[in-house]
Amino acid sequence: MLSDLYKETILDHNRRPRHYGPLPSANRRAEGANPLCGDRFSIALELVDDRIKAIRFEGSGCAISKASASIMADAVSGRTVEEALALFDRFHAVITGPMDRDVENDGETLGKLEALVGVREFPIRVKCATLPWHTLKAALAGSDRASSE
Repeated sequence: MLSDLYKETILDHNRRPRHYGPLPSANRRAEGANPLCGDRFSIALELVDDRIKAIRFEGSGCAISKASASIMADAVSGRTVEEALALFDRFHAVITGPMDRDVENDGETLGKLEALVGVREFPIRVKCATLPWHTLKAALAGSDRASSE
């Protein structure tokens, strides 16, 4: 079933996160925290000519937040800032949007990020899934802290 595949994707990215660790060449960094559950992440970026040449994250959190950071890093690596922000907007709209939105057939594919769509059924976990994204957005904007959205 599709939901089993999504669960496996989340578990895989939690167990073996991609882009995890320090990035000495970073020229943008931001910190993000969810005080309700204790998730804390830092995102480091190397931007070259308005493109994400490299991205890494560090920190700790639940399986949802760690998988979200890992999948996000895969998804935005190599993209322009504009493309990464557009993906943030699409992901955020889906994860915080109405439950009846048919994500798989709405024409705006999210790729592996669709594995996280089920989180919207658990409002308390939405912040877990979006924390890395808000931290990325802060880093892209040149801020060192994610907003508390």
